[in-house]
Amino acid sequence: MTTVSPARRREVVDALRRGAVPSAGLDLLAVGLDRFATAVGDELDAVSAGGSVFKAVRGEYGSGKTFFTRWIAERARRANFATAEVQISENETPLHRLETVYRRLTERLTSATFPPSALRPVIDGWFYALEEDVLTAGIVAAHDVAALDRAVGELLDQRLATISRSAPAFAAALRGYRSASLAGDAATAEAVLAWLGGQPHVAAAARRVAGVRGDLDHFAALSFLQGLLAVLRDSGHPGLLLVFDEVETLQRVRSDARDKALNALRQLIDEVHSGRFPGLYLVITGTPAFYDGPQGVQRLAPLAQRLAVDFTTEARFDNPRAVQIRLAGFTIESLVELGGRVRDLYAHGSAAPERVRRLVDDAYLDQLARAVAGGLGGRVGIAPRLFLKKLVGDVLDRVDQFDDFDPRQHYALTLNGAELSDVERNATRADEISLDL
Repeated sequence: MTTVSPARRREVVDALRRGAVPSAGLDLLAVGLDRFATAVGDELDAVSAGGSVFKAVRGEYGSGKTFFTRWIAERARRANFATAEVQISENETPLHRLETVYRRLTERLTSATFPPSALRPVIDGWFYALEEDVLTAGIVAAHDVAALDRAVGELLDQRLATISRSAPAFAAALRGYRSASLAGDAATAEAVLAWLGGQPHVAAAARRVAGVRGDLDHFAALSFLQGLLAVLRDSGHPGLLLVFDEVETLQRVRSDARDKALNALRQLIDEVHSGRFPGLYLVITGTPAFYDGPQGVQRLAPLAQRLAVDFTTEARFDNPRAVQIRLAGFTIESLVELGGRVRDLYAHGSAAPERVRRLVDDAYLDQLARAVAGGLGGRVGIAPRLFLKKLVGDVLDRVDQFDDFDPRQHYALTLNGAELSDVERNATRADEISLDL
């Protein structure tokens, strides 16, 4: 196995123990994603060169959609992209309210060096880059603070000229943020930055300093996204990977809100393809029912046309370059392979690695995988989360801590309703199932 730092190993194992998708180290667990690697790499390169990409990911619950998008995000951050993952939901982030989507984007903005929200360091880095460009051009002397400030303001206007034609408030807020920061007014600077990030109810006094009014609305949100992409590019980030996760929730909202959301998605796709958002890699995830059912994409014919892909052939012949790709989900064999990777990762940090590998060998992993899948009504596709949670928390931890623990003798798999997701619970059709291994 590739050398892995103790901190990275611990982060991955701790997440799996909780039944969560790790936030990093996903390349260590990427089973069956090699067929997408070349296409994803080419698309990231295209975005880095000033292009834009839209991608739709389809898969049943448990097929690994969230894992897949975070795997792409990890690759993107290694290429110095900024990333943001937005969970679409009726109450908190309705897709037809683009101002809310933009706000969630800025709240979850991440880079290779800064956790969410990375908005402030990105903007501070942008102003630093503008100052360096001014000084490099020899326009003003570094000690002439007033002249430097004026020159940076002029360069700001030049860089954001296109955005300012449709959303002059974006550049105005940036100028207000810089002015407050230089004046040492941290509270005003923070308030203006919040407004720039789409936060509502910012104090009127701070908005007056920046020369802006009201809150960000639906129509300005796309222009602010343009502005953010320009700032990211000039501050050293070649692009933004933006993920809209669980878009299938649109099927459960009121029909009028659903129609608005589908139309907003259609608009976004058209804007991406028109070149309005250079540096944007937009990914959405959803279930097959969302893409093919009457309450989803098929409800809006223009959107259905844009996302149409032929999936009647065998999955192994799917085109990774297509606008819509499908995740086939796990089989017992791929689940065992994934379990083997986790076991080896765990053993690498164990005081008794050979004992871990001997007691939790591939044959035992196969038994555990089949038992978990059997407890979920034979639905292997939704088993990975629970399988890995049981493997780490119930088996590997005990093997590592107790010298006389043998999972074949001392462990019986139990699936308790309290630890199951809704999809897993529906598959079991029981509150508690005990399965002997």
